[in-house]
Amino acid sequence: MRRPPGNGEVASEGPGGWSLWGRQQPRRLGCAGPDHCGQALLHIGINMMALPGGHHLDSIPLPGQRLHLMQVDSVQRWMEDLKLMTECECMCVLQAKPISLEEDAQGDLILAGGPSAGDPLQLLLKRGWVISTELRRIGQKLAQDRWARVHSMSVRLTCHARSMVSEYSAINKNSSQEMSQIEKMLMEKCSELSAVTERCLQVENDHVLKSMKACVSETLSTLGQHFGQLLELALTREVQALVRKIDTSDNIYTTESTTGNLFSLTQEGAPLCRIIAKEGGVIALFKVCRQDSFRCLYPQALRTLASICCVEEGVHQLEKVDGVLCLADILTDDSHSEATRAEAAAVVAQVTSPHLPFTQHLSSFLESMEEIVTALIKLCQEASSGEVFLLASAALANITFFDTMACEMLLQLNAIRVLLEACSDKQRVDTPYTRDQIVTILANMSVLEQCASDIIQENGVQLIVGMLSEKPRSGNPAEVAACERVQQKAAVTLARLSRDPDVAREAVRLSCMSRLIELCRSPSERNSSDAVLVACLAALRRLAGVCPEGLQDSDFQQLVQPRLVDSFLLCSNMEESFV
Repeated sequence: MRRPPGNGEVASEGPGGWSLWGRQQPRRLGCAGPDHCGQALLHIGINMMALPGGHHLDSIPLPGQRLHLMQVDSVQRWMEDLKLMTECECMCVLQAKPISLEEDAQGDLILAGGPSAGDPLQLLLKRGWVISTELRRIGQKLAQDRWARVHSMSVRLTCHARSMVSEYSAINKNSSQEMSQIEKMLMEKCSELSAVTERCLQVENDHVLKSMKACVSETLSTLGQHFGQLLELALTREVQALVRKIDTSDNIYTTESTTGNLFSLTQEGAPLCRIIAKEGGVIALFKVCRQDSFRCLYPQALRTLASICCVEEGVHQLEKVDGVLCLADILTDDSHSEATRAEAAAVVAQVTSPHLPFTQHLSSFLESMEEIVTALIKLCQEASSGEVFLLASAALANITFFDTMACEMLLQLNAIRVLLEACSDKQRVDTPYTRDQIVTILANMSVLEQCASDIIQENGVQLIVGMLSEKPRSGNPAEVAACERVQQKAAVTLARLSRDPDVAREAVRLSCMSRLIELCRSPSERNSSDAVLVACLAALRRLAGVCPEGLQDSDFQQLVQPRLVDSFLLCSNMEESFV
């Protein structure tokens, strides 16, 4: 999907500046998976819920029904792809030449056959991935001046391009004039690349070879551009067909199947999400979400919408069709299932993400913010699982960044009590990702004067101090990063709340200062995070101003008395002693 911990969109640059749609690891709603051809063309930016301080809707691993939609067993995927693969030299070198003995030749695989007949999307994605990979490899070999490999790979690239064009043309008889023209230019450039690289094999003069290298690089760049244009045109055509099918169908099974196909496409990356948004995908999906006859499809449609809204075009389309009002209606209607309301919360989390600058101008959200915040608090309170609580709290966390009024609303709705009570319920709060959302909300609310007394009243200081000791259960990088964020934001919250002497004294009574000193002096306790170090130094100085007697002289002289930057440099350069 589209859920947190963190995967981003990275375009791969080839020689001459051409840009291909890069490959992103599959969304796990948590962890990255193996790189396989079915998802390779287009990368996701469903950095979904990116929060300042580090969290994304993409950086949150989710269990249950959502997870099994995201993950594909890597061995199973490999076994499926193996049926379509063969050694490249067996296919491309047919003139009784010896099979290449180069060490990297064993890693060259190509598609020996296309996907099942009548499946143009899978054909485009798989063939496109192979061609993207070949272009990248040719660029690498060209940079190394390995001309024999450059030529053989250029021949293979021509085979792939010709196969993609002919197979797609066989499925779609009526190609546009523009597409036919780009197909022709692509094949001409492939032939030109093969011819010029073959001539380079005969050249021994380094000066001449250098000038020819520039020519090859330019040809490769143009070829990459033509390939990208052709692929985008073909994918746009297929997306148009899917959107048209959703928009016109009144059959629940057809709509379910087509929406599932559209969701799968959103997982291929931000470029495809842009195409879907531009071709009316957001409008069609909200049409589904406004029909009572399709109620059972609401979760699937909303999940797809959350993925599409990782791009600016998706958010603009959402606002154009009053999507926020539709989300508010779903969240406030108790007749909808919990799963439906949780998916609506996921869309809210996406479109309010602070790491997506274009969401900050979502004017329609302010009109419905109070009822959305109220519904999200209720969803947190009644959540039957950790996943539902995570989505609702993630949306609330993002909203506290979106508008300052949200913190005042949360205070009036007793959000502090709801969140702190949830922390003692392992069924709802059982991962550092969820605690990350909770401490984010508390940190943003702690700027309000009234917040301190509410936290004391609910025994929240003890909980926040406990978050300073957040530890990952595994070495998973996403989980480690989430624990760092929890520690950092807990320290920030304590520093803000310690304006109130009662909070400061309670924190000192709970041995908060000794834990802050430990985090400052021991890099392993904070996973060598500079952000955690700065937050802990700031919190320690705030507490020392109220209760200086809690510090030893050495701690005061090194961590409190100097300038913050000097204490930071001292602690960041410390080497741990294992004596």
